[in-house]
Amino acid sequence: MVRKILGTLGLGVGLMAAPMVASAAIIVLDFEGVGNSVPVGNFYNGGGGPNYGVEFSPATLAIVDSDAGGGGNFANEPSPDTIMFFLDANNAILNFAAGFDTGFSFFYTSSTAASVNVYDGVNGSGNLLGTLNLNAQHTSGCTGDPNGTFCNWTPVGVNFAGIAKSIDFGGTANQTGFDDITFGSAEPGRTPVPATLALFGLGLAGLGWSRRKKA
Repeated sequence: MVRKILGTLGLGVGLMAAPMVASAAIIVLDFEGVGNSVPVGNFYNGGGGPNYGVEFSPATLAIVDSDAGGGGNFANEPSPDTIMFFLDANNAILNFAAGFDTGFSFFYTSSTAASVNVYDGVNGSGNLLGTLNLNAQHTSGCTGDPNGTFCNWTPVGVNFAGIAKSIDFGGTANQTGFDDITFGSAEPGRTPVPATLALFGLGLAGLGWSRRKKA
């Protein structure tokens, strides 16, 4: 039975701790290798993927396109074959404790209008640096891969002044998928550059994300 929900820093040197230094590199998270219906969690914080010091809240899952053997009801994803989504609007935070500057961006597909906020404190705290507004566009003008209801992927980004340390994706739970989350640029999906983080050691289901395979 298909579930009716979307989705089935370092040590100091010497006696004084060295401060964390914000990344000036462009970093792209494509979620490949996380797995199908697997929490993203610390995958990008020493948990199996590139260690960028990026941590996702527990209700963040990766899901693989059904065409690639996963449970995702989406198509035309910017980078095959895995995307990310949130199960809980009250638990939809990305933390980048070292911080990053310049811009933030991603590709998204959504069945509802929503917004994503960039803050200069962890856990969605501190000053609001920027807001990205999302439209409901998941089926609009889709071409190419026909297998997947969530088939329109739109790039969106924002430039900001200051050092960002967290992103609040609240309001997008169970309705919105993300791919190629990009730090350091308002244009998503640019070729990732190895992070130079001086840290001294840093239906989806229901409404369509997951579908039952046809016999």
